[in-house]
Amino acid sequence: MTAAPLTAPSADSVLAGLDPEQRQVATTLDGPVCVLAGAGTGKTRAITHRIAYGVHSGAYVPNRVLAVTFTARAAGEMRTRLRDLGVAGVQARTFHAAALRQLQFFWPQAVGGSLPHLAEHKAPLVADACNRLRLSADRARVRDLSAEVEWAKVMLVDVDDYVRLAGRAGRGDPGGLDLATVARLIRTYEDVKTDRGVIDFEDVLLLTAGILDERPDVAATVRQQYRHFVVDEYQDVSPLQQRLLDLWRGERQDLCVVGDASQTIYSFAGATPEHLLEFPQRHPGTTVVRLVRDYRSTPEVVGFANSVLSMATGRHARARLELIAQRPSGPAPTFTAYDDDVAEAAGVAARIAAEVRAGRSAKDIAVLFRTNGQSQALEAALADAGVGYVVRGGERFFSRREVRDAIVLLRGAARSALPGHELGGEVRAVLSSAGWTEKSPTAAGSVRERWESLQALVVLADELADKRPDAGLAELVAELEERASAQHAPTVDGVTLASLHAAKGLEWDVVHLVGVCEGLLPISFAETPDDVEEERRLLYVGVTRAREGLHVSWANARTPGGRATRKPSRFLDSVRPQAAAGAAGRQRPSGGARKASAGPAKCRTCGNLLAAGAERKLGRCATCPSTYDEAVFDRLREWRSGVAQETSVPAYVVFTDATLTAIAETMPADVAALAAVSGVGPAKLEKWGEDVLALLAAG
Repeated sequence: MTAAPLTAPSADSVLAGLDPEQRQVATTLDGPVCVLAGAGTGKTRAITHRIAYGVHSGAYVPNRVLAVTFTARAAGEMRTRLRDLGVAGVQARTFHAAALRQLQFFWPQAVGGSLPHLAEHKAPLVADACNRLRLSADRARVRDLSAEVEWAKVMLVDVDDYVRLAGRAGRGDPGGLDLATVARLIRTYEDVKTDRGVIDFEDVLLLTAGILDERPDVAATVRQQYRHFVVDEYQDVSPLQQRLLDLWRGERQDLCVVGDASQTIYSFAGATPEHLLEFPQRHPGTTVVRLVRDYRSTPEVVGFANSVLSMATGRHARARLELIAQRPSGPAPTFTAYDDDVAEAAGVAARIAAEVRAGRSAKDIAVLFRTNGQSQALEAALADAGVGYVVRGGERFFSRREVRDAIVLLRGAARSALPGHELGGEVRAVLSSAGWTEKSPTAAGSVRERWESLQALVVLADELADKRPDAGLAELVAELEERASAQHAPTVDGVTLASLHAAKGLEWDVVHLVGVCEGLLPISFAETPDDVEEERRLLYVGVTRAREGLHVSWANARTPGGRATRKPSRFLDSVRPQAAAGAAGRQRPSGGARKASAGPAKCRTCGNLLAAGAERKLGRCATCPSTYDEAVFDRLREWRSGVAQETSVPAYVVFTDATLTAIAETMPADVAALAAVSGVGPAKLEKWGEDVLALLAAG
């Protein structure tokens, strides 16, 4: 019996199933549109249906629509959804992918010759620049300086203005270097690129913007090609990306932006929500739509998320969206205190193992943390519990050797495949020769990871066969090649371990948030109010990744037998049951309570009230003479340098110069006195308190 042909979607059918606000987004096709979309409110659904409705109604020509997002995965997801809605030809790309395509096309006529090679990584270039300046180039310094080079570029900071603007932005001492040295490093980095004949990823945007700005004919060609623009995650746009978007758009107002200021977590890399918050003022006549119906999470998770943001302050708080849960009720979030990091990892692994035994798929569970260094204990605990896991942010799926080899085998088999064979069976037969087995291996490590990679290809084949029963190996290979070019990896069956930053844009049935304590969340070096508020938004992003189950935990000590100096995060004050962390008297008060109890800060030299910021860190007025012993300060800096090298972190992560100055001035004699010094938090006190006191006593 022949299956009835599928009916192509119509404009009206595209609108079916949208809620009133999503429908307003989809049907507002003209003029500037600003969509303020909370987590889990269906923003991708709204904008893809908007594009589809515009195409099916005849208002849009597909190849004249450019949809821009921030990750290859999100762009791939958008293309898949549009294809399912019967729309082909729309350009859904990241900023970099869209710019690189234009740069490759226009470079010969605008500049001449071949486009320089694109360097995949900055680290070798930065290391070379360090060597030319005779600076040490350890891994931590190279990483931090690479990030600083990127920041300067995306913020459109010229090297001649770097010292002034970086100082104004509070960039500190990148890589442990003063800003003047960093400026020389940035200039040398550019010389290294020129000598090697390469460009970096930020250059792709800068060069494209430069050509569009200087060549009106090229700009006219691009503006003729793309008439309608959609920008996802608009709260993460940098000044450089905004500049490129303005040049793409020209004077045209056919622009739809989507974002959530409460999910701005990349300000350290140049992202700013100001473009989103000020969009209606910059584009008069803007239609503003708020998506607040949360379809992802249970009311319990949504309530937690709303409570976390309810205490937010600053410029982002005014744009906070109060989410309204649409799902049925679920389990209440849990809060657990453990004795130490090892016990926390073991406890989380045991809970996950029990969930998997009860039938929960491992790929529907995630463990999220603030720093990548927290992953090691969790990996060991999950391995001991016999639970497979995937570390997000590691080697790219399509870069893995076993995946590349498997695609070669599948491509070869596709050439000789006969019609009429079931796709899943053919793929299993081919991958068996590469080591895939029906039953997963019991071994952990590389053996398990290899099997999980091949299993992901098997699952992808089954999914393709469900969608397209007539698909064969050739169609699967084409799908894999498209995904590989966009780095849109299939889902691997294992518990996801990821940092909170890497978890952005993803979701799981169950989420474990670990290490939610002072010193980790907020992180110890979050010293300004803006820094602390970004840490709050990180927790909000983590909470809103959970569909049903949410488990929050922290450890009272770092190591087994260590002193229990850690306290649960201040961000939990409004949401966790008091019994979860023991006596209320042991809790660290919130920011407002700490300020109230401490009283006004006064200069230890003249007694005048201190201004917020650097003066309070130093404990004296900026105009008062320093009273510290320079020999003690030098010994502290020498000690700090050794610790930084030993732990592979920038020196300022150990203690800032301001904190060392305050220590040298006050000469604390015991733990209590050292803890009172600004910049010495619980985590740093536990790690280095005894060493500092011993150094001072020896002096």
